[in-house]
Amino acid sequence: MALLRTLCASAVLALAGGAAFYAGTDGLRAYTTESARRIAVREHPVAIPAVALETDSGARLDLGALRGRWLLVDFIYTRCPSYCRALGAELAQLQDRLAGPLARREVALLSISFDAAHDSPAELAAYLRRARSRGAGWVAARPLGGDGLDRLEHAFGITVISDGAGGYVHNAALHLVDPRGRLVSIFDAGDGQRAAQTVLARLER
Repeated sequence: MALLRTLCASAVLALAGGAAFYAGTDGLRAYTTESARRIAVREHPVAIPAVALETDSGARLDLGALRGRWLLVDFIYTRCPSYCRALGAELAQLQDRLAGPLARREVALLSISFDAAHDSPAELAAYLRRARSRGAGWVAARPLGGDGLDRLEHAFGITVISDGAGGYVHNAALHLVDPRGRLVSIFDAGDGQRAAQTVLARLER
């Protein structure tokens, strides 16, 4: 009997553990937090707050004013030696791939700095120059005051951790926001072509 009770208890624990694993991996579809985040926004779009930003030109821009367009958004800091440079080059290429929709104001590209204390408009403008921005349809900006950055990081699912040496470790991706102001899809850094194809396909609907 003791052996039977032990086997039954083990079975119950295994089933409970399996159920927890199933739930934690979104029905076995996601094995990481990042994968789960991407599945979640596809199935349940996230409203993006209308946070006030200061752009690379020094102008004020409210995110709510960009509703009505498709947005491709990345998060950067201008001193970043790796991911942000790659993302910058990718957004410059997107300016070419999406030149028509950008010119018609159907699409906008937006790089948001999470290092607002350092990334002044002059630093943001220099970042765009280093990335070889074509000058049309791509804005770099930093959140203004209050809890704007926290609200954006929460809505987009951005994780930023100081590396203790003046830099940051952060997740790098392209985020697609629909004309209603909802985050609807997330693409890997380096997957700009698929992001562009997705935007163009949605514009044709």
